[in-house]
Amino acid sequence: MKIIFTGGGSGGHFYPIIAVVEAVKRLVKEKKLLAPDLYYFSPEPYNPGLLYDLGLEYKKTTAGKMRRYFSLLNLTDFFKTVWGVISALLDVFDIYPDVVFGKGAYGSFPTLLAARILRIPVVIHESDAAPGRVNRWAGKFASHIAISYPEASKYFRDAEKKGKVLHSGQPVRGAMREPISNGAHRFFEFEEGIKTILVLGGSQGSEIINSAILDVLPKLVENYQIIHQAGSANLKVVAETAEAILLNHKFKKRYKVFGYLNNLEQQMAAGAADLVLSRAGSTIFEIASWGKASIIIPITDSNGDHQKKNALAYAASGACSVIEEANLTPNVLFAEIKRIMDDSALYQKMEIAAKQFFKPDADLLLARLLLQIALSHEELE
Repeated sequence: MKIIFTGGGSGGHFYPIIAVVEAVKRLVKEKKLLAPDLYYFSPEPYNPGLLYDLGLEYKKTTAGKMRRYFSLLNLTDFFKTVWGVISALLDVFDIYPDVVFGKGAYGSFPTLLAARILRIPVVIHESDAAPGRVNRWAGKFASHIAISYPEASKYFRDAEKKGKVLHSGQPVRGAMREPISNGAHRFFEFEEGIKTILVLGGSQGSEIINSAILDVLPKLVENYQIIHQAGSANLKVVAETAEAILLNHKFKKRYKVFGYLNNLEQQMAAGAADLVLSRAGSTIFEIASWGKASIIIPITDSNGDHQKKNALAYAASGACSVIEEANLTPNVLFAEIKRIMDDSALYQKMEIAAKQFFKPDADLLLARLLLQIALSHEELE
């Protein structure tokens, strides 16, 4: 039994795949099946150590971006993609898996095309409310299309009529959906009883969110404690600026800044947090799994405006409020934080909505589907 996983080079593609891989391994052990050979095809391994720990063999794929505007890079990237398809075809043919699982993005295109040519069953998963071009294309031949937001189904109407679309939700790794509350305040050297805000700017951080937080920092620490994930590239500047802003402030210890939160730090931060500020990528589902109220700030120029669509879809559930970048002034941000924190009924409603939004069995559902296909649709009892 062989399964290939493929996706772009971001954490938003990598970690949901890892969640499904972990679920596959749990099911295989539980059902006493022969362990499958697992492969990860992507332009970058992203986290080679984790791939090694889970027994995933990495295969590099090459793919260029096809921009919607004129650029000479489109020409060089076209040839890059052609070479990527040839190499993926050879690798996929050599492995000849039972099924290919695709998370979308240009990095998955060569592998999905190779699977299509070789008539290998394909399952795709779409994390966004508005699918990207690769998943829209792959949806035309995929045997199953899993979606995180029900709003995405309208992009796969033909497949939906054939019963191929399932609202699985987003796979989230077990470790990332288990906040640690016990000792969380002590971990960050915070006071008990003071409400805590967790700011997540994505793996690269967000300069616009960082600036808004710094601009209103003195007012924030007067009222709250802040855990700020600013991005590794931004850490030095943000830390030095915050130090200057809070130089003689009596509550300066209420602010902690990190470039990146490792697994333990994120679990502790989730346990300590009363409110989360975040971008509108895959982190939405981690926040929902924690059952936390949130303020979502989508990227204005995301591909296909998918972040705004994600944010509005999540807000429709009642789990968050949305501030668009154009409206992200220090005063607006502070007022929105205070509005949510001071309204206990609203706050509890958002927490309940977040928990209801999250589908905790998404990883198992997708793992079971992949194993069923790999075992010739044999039911797993």
